This record gives sequence, C-alpha cells and structure tokens, in this order.
Amino acid sequence: MTSKPPASVDDPRLFRRALGNFATGVTVMTACDSDGQKVGVTANSFNSVSLDPPLILWSIDKRSGSYPVFASASHFAVNILAADQISLSNRFARQSDDRFAGVPHTQGAGGAPLLEDCAARFVCERHAMHDGGDHWIMLGKVVALDDFGRAPLLYHQGSYAMALPHGLQQKKEESSPADRQWQKRLDGNVYYLLTQAVRAYQQHYQPLQLATGLRTSEARMLLVMEQGLDMASMHGEVNMPDREVEQAAQMLIRKELISLQGQHYQLTQQGKLHAEALHDLAEQQQAAMLASFTPDEIATFRRILQAIISRR
Repeated sequence: MTSKPPASVDDPRLFRRALGNFATGVTVMTACDSDGQKVGVTANSFNSVSLDPPLILWSIDKRSGSYPVFASASHFAVNILAADQISLSNRFARQSDDRFAGVPHTQGAGGAPLLEDCAARFVCERHAMHDGGDHWIMLGKVVALDDFGRAPLLYHQGSYAMALPHGLQQKKEESSPADRQWQKRLDGNVYYLLTQAVRAYQQHYQPLQLATGLRTSEARMLLVMEQGLDMASMHGEVNMPDREVEQAAQMLIRKELISLQGQHYQLTQQGKLHAEALHDLAEQQQAAMLASFTPDEIATFRRILQAIISRR
C-alpha cells in the first residue's frame, strides 16, 4: 500500500471535510447579559480542559451576532443535546429574532438559559477568552451540572448521527477449574439462565432503542399504548417505578407524542409514527436473535415464557 503526502491546507473546504472525520457531540451554548438579552448558538467545538479546577472550552465565530452577550455575561451554559433534539440543534443554528420562543427552559447562574430534556448540562463561570484566528476561544469554570444519561446527538461529516456500542468485546480470561465447576451449576439454574438471556438480549437491543432519543420508560410507554390507558393501567403495563412512568408521561406530552384525554392517555399522530418505528425495531431485533431457531422451537419457547409469566 502506497501513501501519498499530506494535502495542503490552502483549500478550506478540504480542511473542513477532513475535520469532519472527528465525530463530536452537539451542544447549544446559552447566555444572558445584564439587560436580560438571551442568546443561544449550536456548537460542536465543546471540549474538556481540566478536572481540577473543572474547566471546559468552546469557540465562537468572531462574526457571530451572539458574541457580545457571551463576552459580557458572567456565566454561560453548555446544553449537550440528546439524540431526539435535532430540531433544537437546527433552531439554534439558524438566524432568528427569538430562538427561545416556545422552547422550555429555566435559568442557571447569571441567568444562563438551561434547555430541558438534554443529555447533560453544565453551568459555567466565564474564566478566560483567547484569540483563535477567526474564532474566540472561551474557557468556562464549571459551577453546576446535570447528568441525565440520555443518548447523545452526534455530528459526523456534516450529518447527524447516533451513538452505538462497539461490536468488539474483550475476550474473557481463562477461568479456574473451581470457577468452571461453579459455572456448571449455574448453567443448570433456570432463573440464572433467564436473567443472563435478558441481559444478552438487552445488550444488543437497548442501545438501538436508546439511540432513538427515547428513554427506556418512554419507549415502553409508546409500545403499550395502541389503546388508551389510564395511569393505573400504565403502571402495570410499563412495569417500572411509578415516578419513572409519571415522568415519562409528562415528557411524552411535552414532545407531543401522547395526549391526555380525560383520564386516559392517547397516542398523537406523531406518537403513532414513533410507536410503529419502535415496533419495527423490536421485531427486527427479535428476528435477528431467534434466526437460528426453528418455528417449533420458538413456539415452545414462547409457551414456556407465557406459562412462567402466568404464575405471577
């Protein structure tokens, strides 16, 4: 294999395209000045700098109309977007008279707007600013944070992407004879096998489900809501802590995927599309996991599981 010399950086399009090979997260940087003017810009230049003290940085175009507010504000916020927040990324990337109109948010230190439903958020005190060519490099000292653990939105080669675990797994170390004997006993225990089977299934399925931008509780709720359900029925069907179910219901209403009609929750038209996509994903995963079994074996497996469930 022959290699060619590196290309010149004189072509900005080539430079930008090469930089696009580095996949990043997507953030919305927000701030508010002393006059109450709020600004927000989409940026993928966010990065960590130091753990002690906790410092982060990002860069803003010197031509940006939002720069004066960031330069004068005492604090700014880093809103790391979740996988289902593409519309927010697009909104704060475009010119608009009021990018915050209709966008749910609260205020952090210095009035910095904090967007809802993100993957994580950092409130930063303005620490330093450095000249960086056609951008200003802004350093912030983190004074507060939220870690919601949602699947993040990614950006790669000019397109949005989603995070999935890598397929390569580390090889297990060779176990001792005593460990193998203990493992043999466990392999004969139905409960152990069932829990291990669920973990193996989730290892492949759950990341795909989370990559839709929905939490597990939200996805489960959409999957069971082909018919209207009241909250009591919802708790039984979703089979998660009450608080999780109630928070998921509020989140789905906010996303306009479900609506509350009297005492019953109903899928909206957009919610039906999401539910159908989730059903397709579940069926594809099931087909992949059971591909090596015969129809009779699968039918027997289902009967055994249903029989165990019926004993609750």
